[in-house]
Order: sequence, then structure tokens, then C-alpha cells
Amino acid sequence: MIDLLICPESGRGRAPIHVPSPSQCYIESLMRTRIKICCLASLEEAQLAIRAGADAVGLLGVGGMPSSPRAIDDRTVAAIVARVPPPIATFLLTSANAAAAIARYVLAAGASTAQIVAHLSASESEQLPKLLPTTRRVQVIHVENESALDLIPRYAPHVHAFLLDSGRPSLPTPEYGGTGRTHDWSLSAEFVRRSPHPVFLAGGLTPQNVGEAIRRIRPFGVDLCSGVRTEGRLDRDKLEAFIDAVRRTDAAL
Repeated sequence: MIDLLICPESGRGRAPIHVPSPSQCYIESLMRTRIKICCLASLEEAQLAIRAGADAVGLLGVGGMPSSPRAIDDRTVAAIVARVPPPIATFLLTSANAAAAIARYVLAAGASTAQIVAHLSASESEQLPKLLPTTRRVQVIHVENESALDLIPRYAPHVHAFLLDSGRPSLPTPEYGGTGRTHDWSLSAEFVRRSPHPVFLAGGLTPQNVGEAIRRIRPFGVDLCSGVRTEGRLDRDKLEAFIDAVRRTDAAL
């Protein structure tokens, strides 16, 4: 289980509520949809996301995502990671397809979680727990068609969670996320039902559609990049509207 179990009494992102017992607190925590804000460009954006109620922040360094227009300097990534307070998780995205390269990059940055956006071979995936034994590992699955479901048994023994996105890694120039597109949510819902691990949902989420996504798919968490940005910059109003929509949906469910 991803270590993002925060008691609702903490009140982060919403008003505190009364919880009658520690066990009830734990159950409520498990039921709360986690929120990850990705593609952060600065410490100021990370702090804005955290103050708004994000459970995790995602960072793209040029060493891990060299082809992404949203990648930032690796020194900046490490500096942001060092300033993120617990229990906020720091996800470092990497498109490397070799376990050794992934491990070197993630360990150098000091991130708590490796988000692997490429579809690794079985042999490379098997190496990750040995090279990153204390780092949480999240495998991104790009939902292009029903074959995404076949990847669950391939990766499940070697990772802690999955993240469903709308990239197209099979293109001549691979597309690994940040597309602003949704994918087939019926496949996502089936993936969640079959997965032995928590599943994050990404791909085209906005304040307007995230409630429907949670109701239909019931993911462990939601993740977005472009949906809370205006002209490339993190938008406070969109961010707060998105988090409010998630919390309202959780309360209704």
C-alpha cells in the first residue's frame, strides 16, 4: 500500500471531522481519494499544491524525461524534493527503460517514489525491487486498448501501485503523458477491479469531470498535470476547484 494514509482529522484541504475511533479513522483514510499534482515547475508550485491539499507531488527532471517540454533542471528537482515535508510523497517520473538507469536517477534525487512511465521488459522490471528496495515503485500503464489489462500480472510482483494514463508509447516519438486526453474509463474500471495494488487515474482529468471519474472507476488516487494549469502555470483557482470536487465526491460516496 502506498504510504499516503492520512487521518481525515488532519483536515488538510477540508474542514476537520469527528472520527469516533482509531479504527474508523483508518477506514475513512483508506476510502479517501488521494490527489497527486504532477509536472510541478518550482518549489513555489509544489508549496501551492501542498497547501491546497495534495497528497503527492510529481516532478519531471531532464535526466528522467528528456523529451518532455515540462521537464526542469535535475538540481531543481532535488532541491524541491528536499523541501517537501512528510507525509507528502514525491513522485519522480522517468522514461528510462533500464532498471539501473531508473535507480540511479531516483536515488540521486532522493524522491520517495519512482513513477516509471515506459513499459519495461519483464527482466528489467524484476530488477527494480533489488535496486530500489526502500523506494515506492509505481508503474504507469498507458490505456490504449484492452491489452493494458494483460500487463497487470507482468508488473504486479515488482511494484507497489499502478497509474493509468493516456499516453501512446508505441508512437515513433513516444508519448508518455501530459496529453490532456481521457481514455476508455470502462477499461480503467476493469483494471481497478483486477489489480492487486492501488491504482491512480490520470489522463484528461479536470474539476468538471473528476467526480464522474471517481464514481465510475473508484481509483485509489487521481493524478493530473494540464487540468489545473493556465498558460502552462499552476492555477490556484483550478487547483482548489479540482480538490474540492474530489472531496465532495468522496463525501457523497
